[in-house]
Amino acid sequence: MFGGHFYHEKTRRAVAIFGKLFNNLYVVRKNQTTGASTSQVKVPLAYAPKNKYLDRIRENANLDTDTKVAIKLPRMSFEITSLAYDNSRQVSKVNNFTRFGTTADNRNRFYTGVPYVISFQLNIYTKTQDDALQLVEQILPTFNPQYSITLKPFAAYDDILEDIPIAIGGVSFSDDFEGDLGARRTIIYTIDFEMRIRYYGAINTGEVVRDVRAKIFDIGSGLNDSDLRLKSIQLEPNPTTLNILGDSDFGFTRTAHSADSDAT
Repeated sequence: MFGGHFYHEKTRRAVAIFGKLFNNLYVVRKNQTTGASTSQVKVPLAYAPKNKYLDRIRENANLDTDTKVAIKLPRMSFEITSLAYDNSRQVSKVNNFTRFGTTADNRNRFYTGVPYVISFQLNIYTKTQDDALQLVEQILPTFNPQYSITLKPFAAYDDILEDIPIAIGGVSFSDDFEGDLGARRTIIYTIDFEMRIRYYGAINTGEVVRDVRAKIFDIGSGLNDSDLRLKSIQLEPNPTTLNILGDSDFGFTRTAHSADSDAT
């Protein structure tokens, strides 16, 4: 059933672009008395499951007795949580567009992509509530109600662009603080996102139509009520070797053949 290898790296590109949205966030520490900034920390970002980070943080649960090096906070992680078909954005499957092929006589044909929703989860880990709120407030206003990015779905075609909307689906909060005052506190904000993309199939190659012929009949005027062919009209680009563009305004050669000619 399936034949021919193709790989447009759509999911890989989506993950890379999503991560790029949050790879330049900072937390600013201020002097509580003067309000002056004392330090600025760039928050690390990685693709990793939430549970892996929590296990690593909890390895050093007690700051007084545990001598292991603790994971540094604040930091962020994100991951794909689901991939679902979006039938609300499905359009006609026969829609297509073309681009130049390998020669002047063929074209590459792209068919309508299949709509899917990729769900991402962004997790923010901090030691203090103020650090967490700084990061959350830098993110939420950008998605109002969604943020659109432009992606090149095909690496070999820089002129083909696709707008991909990303929307926030929800925000949740947890405070992982148990035990005495010497225990480590971890505040976690989880933000769910939905990215709407399209997956494209293989690129088909077809020949360019360079010869169009139409036959004109007089319906029912022949013997036994048959149709009588009056003439044939043939259209060809001028010159015939022209590399045809979809929006070209070059001329055509129109040839009319009578009914008794040898033209077919």
